[in-house]
Amino acid sequence: MRIWAISDLHLSENSDKPMNVFGPQWEGHWDRIREDWKARVAEEDIVLIGGDISWAMSLGEALADLRSIMEMPGKKVLLRGNHDYWWPSLSKLTAVLDERTFVLQNNALRFPGIVFAGTRGWTIAKDGASEEDSRIYQREGIRLSLSLKNAEQLRKPGDRLLVHFHYPPWIHAGETTVFTEQLEQIRPDWILFGHLHNVSPKDVPEGELRGLSYQLVSCDYLHFRLKEIAEI
Repeated sequence: MRIWAISDLHLSENSDKPMNVFGPQWEGHWDRIREDWKARVAEEDIVLIGGDISWAMSLGEALADLRSIMEMPGKKVLLRGNHDYWWPSLSKLTAVLDERTFVLQNNALRFPGIVFAGTRGWTIAKDGASEEDSRIYQREGIRLSLSLKNAEQLRKPGDRLLVHFHYPPWIHAGETTVFTEQLEQIRPDWILFGHLHNVSPKDVPEGELRGLSYQLVSCDYLHFRLKEIAEI
């Protein structure tokens, strides 16, 4: 079983939001992702989708995009992004998903040999941050705590742990955030994030930091190909 990841699909089957307005590299991006996905992902594999899934504004509008994802090979794990305005309650979302599509939201998920945890994250609240940003930032820290606690309950000896965010959990090397404090206590095997676009490797807060591995999986950063994270 292989673990794959990709983020920021920005699908728009039922919304007038073509991604090529952000540059020619986005032309036909979902067709390119699907071609790569079908060529490399097996039915027993798991694909993590790290937020900003659809431009839709309601669940009804997002259904076509969700169905397009569910038609792809493998099991899927969905995480909310900052542009997923269509995202409803957990019960309403799971009601429209098939039995091979799962949601990370204040919880964790276990598959043979691996446990997934995560949360959306938010803009890192520094001095001068708005009251609203500070509130959401602290709330997302609580949601990460809930997810990690559930992960520890589900985890069996030998299981590996992957934590997925939409926002990067840190911005500058060496800084401490409400997210990194928890990550450094539990020390997961992999930490993934998306959200960032039009960045080069030298500008990305990824790599090894204090013994933890951070990886950016935004689809344009990956040249619209899924990233293989591990084989379990």
